[in-house]
Amino acid sequence: MDHGSPGSAVLVNCTVVDGRAADGAAPLSDAAVLVKGDRIAAVGPASKVIPMARDHGDASLIDLAGGYLTPGLVNMHTHLSLSLPGQGGDEVKSMNAHELALYMADGARRTLLSGVTTVRCVAEKDHADFALRRAIQAGRVLGPRIFTAGRALVCTGGHGHEGGDTLECDGADGFRRGVRSQIRAGADLIKVMISGGIAGEHEAIHTPQLFADEMTAVIETAHAWGRRVTAHAGPASVIGEAVRLGLDCVEHGYQLTPEIAADMAERGTALVPTLLVTRCKEFFDELGVPDWMQQRSLDAGPRHLESYVMAVKAGVEVLLGSDMPPFWSFEGTSASVRELEYMSEAGIGPARALYAGTLGPARWLGAEADLGTVEPGRYADMIVMDADPSRDTSAFRGVRWIMKGGRVVRDDRAGWSAG
Repeated sequence: MDHGSPGSAVLVNCTVVDGRAADGAAPLSDAAVLVKGDRIAAVGPASKVIPMARDHGDASLIDLAGGYLTPGLVNMHTHLSLSLPGQGGDEVKSMNAHELALYMADGARRTLLSGVTTVRCVAEKDHADFALRRAIQAGRVLGPRIFTAGRALVCTGGHGHEGGDTLECDGADGFRRGVRSQIRAGADLIKVMISGGIAGEHEAIHTPQLFADEMTAVIETAHAWGRRVTAHAGPASVIGEAVRLGLDCVEHGYQLTPEIAADMAERGTALVPTLLVTRCKEFFDELGVPDWMQQRSLDAGPRHLESYVMAVKAGVEVLLGSDMPPFWSFEGTSASVRELEYMSEAGIGPARALYAGTLGPARWLGAEADLGTVEPGRYADMIVMDADPSRDTSAFRGVRWIMKGGRVVRDDRAGWSAG
């Protein structure tokens, strides 16, 4: 197959495993996958698929050398224009529009080459994410598939209000207009900040930031337009009220209680725990994040982990999201893989972690017909490693081959990468 354009290929000498392993589906060994254009055409035993491939005379043979083939990872909490307090964040904030676009394009490329083939952006600066998405779709830029919230909605002076990645709103009418403005720009979902957080110097994690009528306006308006809503939220009381109003997903969930976790599970509200954000001093040091924020983050870590465990025990759907740039090198691997390892180790185990990084996010995004499994009809977004990630999440540290939309973008054994 030409690295630069999708054609037809048959992938052989591999074991196929995906998020269905969480429900007991066994890996398919001695498998083959037929790819036509940007989609998977057939999956099955090599003895059946290879003869099918002969009907496509132009199909190239790709030997995966005994690797484990899975869907590409989906990172549900991504900021390609992240700018935390400190020197590193100040550099991003000082970029002009052209510099920011190139910076985000570089982050998109790095993200894809780390094995993350789809991202959900949950607050990006100045709507540059929409231009980036169009450029990736047109093939001008290398990057993952992008689902985005555009700018996150905040109250005046609320969490993250300082940058172009948020939109200040007040009152129910103001938040309704905020939702509609992001949908007009092309948002796939809506993000709203309903409490304080770690990065706000003049707020606490437990500070409530929206009144009930404002939260209702966001959720009702978004749902009327067929968009789901996710919320930056820390304390149980604030989360509980939003869940009762119909919130679809919680980001962070630093201070859950068993009762709120049980309500989330009953109502189908997902959790993207972002466990890394309260255990990443190395990352903060790299960016020159000030001591007050580092201390607030690390101090929140034990309670944050307890909340995650409560959610898992209650049966809440938990999904992969790093908050840190997905590709960032952290504790010996990428931020996405390290987050998934933490999630696995703290309660869900490897098979469910595979689900939380692939099929679970695809279902939340309403994209399971296109993403999340290695099945006919899905996009040919796949990665290969040498160990079984349904048995050990750390297998993802060994990703060595990546395909997106039928194009091979990384092949370590051949010493080739599109980056």
